[in-house]
Amino acid sequence: MKQGDLVVRQSYGGDVLFRIEVLQSENVIIKGLDYRLLADAPKHDLMSIHDSAYRHSSNMVRHKATQAFRQMHATIGNSPLPQQQESWNRNNEDSLYFEWPGKVLHLDGDANYLKKSMQLYEAMKVPAEGYFVSESKMADALLRLLPQYEPDIVVITGHDGVLKNRQGVDLASLSSYKNSQHFVNAVRIAREYERNRDSLIIVAGACQSHYEALLHAGANFASSPGRILIHALDPVYIAIKASYTPLKDVIDLPELVSGTISGIDGVGGIETFGRYRVGYPRPKLHI
Repeated sequence: MKQGDLVVRQSYGGDVLFRIEVLQSENVIIKGLDYRLLADAPKHDLMSIHDSAYRHSSNMVRHKATQAFRQMHATIGNSPLPQQQESWNRNNEDSLYFEWPGKVLHLDGDANYLKKSMQLYEAMKVPAEGYFVSESKMADALLRLLPQYEPDIVVITGHDGVLKNRQGVDLASLSSYKNSQHFVNAVRIAREYERNRDSLIIVAGACQSHYEALLHAGANFASSPGRILIHALDPVYIAIKASYTPLKDVIDLPELVSGTISGIDGVGGIETFGRYRVGYPRPKLHI
């Protein structure tokens, strides 16, 4: 057993596929391959995975994620235009109209997930800046990055989890979570920077995060109402949806939640206007 190996926890019935991050004397730090879960486990509880059944299960999760983003791409491509723009075809490069999706600033506590997230933003033509920042340093990073990039949407995510090794876990207490307090601190900094929840949309949280605390701190969308594992790309899905929802339209919450991989127990939020604009005429220079 070595760093980078794929493993499952036998005591949990092998429910989640992990990659070994750090090997310690008795315990191992592991990160979810498809879910934003950070955990530690005793070595004797881990089983190396070479079984195709586990890999098949992971591939099924990734297939579901791919389908979700394909559906979003189709929805964006076929979205109705305001009446005065009915003649505009978004695929017509000669059109005088142009698109202005909301700009995203994405902070991620996982370098691999950040890379995947940035690839999706690029594929969906969402202007985005991404930074790999440990969860404990996100609040400080936002103090510098928010005025520098002036985003429409900020994503604050990484790894989290309920500390189940404690006796009598209190889900209402932030001390019962690995990183929820750090996410709350970062959300507060972002909300102090821009208090209007429609001017700056905040997407925050990871697996099993303290949903209520994140919303009260100022997030528009957060995880996890049911304290479940969320898919690594769910925060990205929400950010892209917000980026392409028109400025005068409220993001459809049931539609948004049902489109995520994790569903209603994984993510939720409050009524929020989108950040997408259409411009006229098309600029002649690229700046």
